[in-house]
Amino acid sequence: MKFIQVISSDYKIVKQGGCNMIKIEFFHDVICSFCFPMSARMRKITEKYNNIEVIHRSFALGWQAEDFIRGFGSREAVKPEVLNHWAQANQNDDEHRFNIEGMRQTDFNFPISKPGLLATKAAGIIGGDDMYWDVFDRIQNKLFVENKNIEDIEVIEEAVKETSIPFQEWKSQFENKETEEAVLKDLQLAQAYGVHSAPTLVINQKYGISGAQPQEVIEKTLNQISKDEGIPLNKLISFQTNDTGGMCTVVDGKWECD
Repeated sequence: MKFIQVISSDYKIVKQGGCNMIKIEFFHDVICSFCFPMSARMRKITEKYNNIEVIHRSFALGWQAEDFIRGFGSREAVKPEVLNHWAQANQNDDEHRFNIEGMRQTDFNFPISKPGLLATKAAGIIGGDDMYWDVFDRIQNKLFVENKNIEDIEVIEEAVKETSIPFQEWKSQFENKETEEAVLKDLQLAQAYGVHSAPTLVINQKYGISGAQPQEVIEKTLNQISKDEGIPLNKLISFQTNDTGGMCTVVDGKWECD
C-alpha cells in the first residue's frame, strides 16, 4: 500500500489496476480524539461526492486496561496525558466541540476501546456502514462533548438509543461472540495494511492517508487518485422518463435519430 504524504503537495501516486468506485476504509477508534473531527469531514466529503463508499474499520488505541497500564504506567495516568491530545484535537476540529474542562472534572478513568468498538461493530453487522457510522458518532459525542464514560454499558446503550437502530436487535448482536471476532479481524487487517495510527484512510486497498487532515487536503488527494485511477468521484445520475425528448444515438458508427 502506498501512503501519500499529504503534508506536502508534492506527492506521487503509483497506478495499480482499477475499479469503478472509490472505496475508503476508515480506520478509527471511539476513544481517538482526532477521529472525532475526521469523521465530520468524511461525512461532508461523502455528501459532496456520490461515487465514494466509506467502509468503517476498527482500530484499538487501548483495547483493554492492560494496554493502558503498559503504555502509561497506570490507568490513572492516562487522562492527564490524553487531555493534552484533546487540546490539539480541538484546534484541529472545525467546530471546536471538545469539552476539555468538563472531562478534567470527571472522576472516572479514561475509557478503554473495547466496549465502544463492539457497539459500533454490532451496529454495522445489523445495519451496514451507515448505521455503524451513526453509532460511532453518538458514542464519540458522549465522550468528547458530554464527558460520559463510554466504558460504561449504560452510556453505550444511551448512545445507541439515540440512533434509529432497533435496540433489542443491537443488544443481541452486541453480546454475540461473532461481533468481537469481527472487530479482531479489523485489527488484523490494520496490521496487514501497515496501519499503526488512527485516523487512517485506506483507499482502494492501495493508498493511505494518515491523520486528521483538512478537508481540502483530503479532497485534493482523492481528486488525484480519481485522475490516476480513471474513477470519477461523482457519477452521472440518469432519470428515466416515458418521453426521450428526441435524441441521436450512435449504433455501429451510424447515427440513429428520433
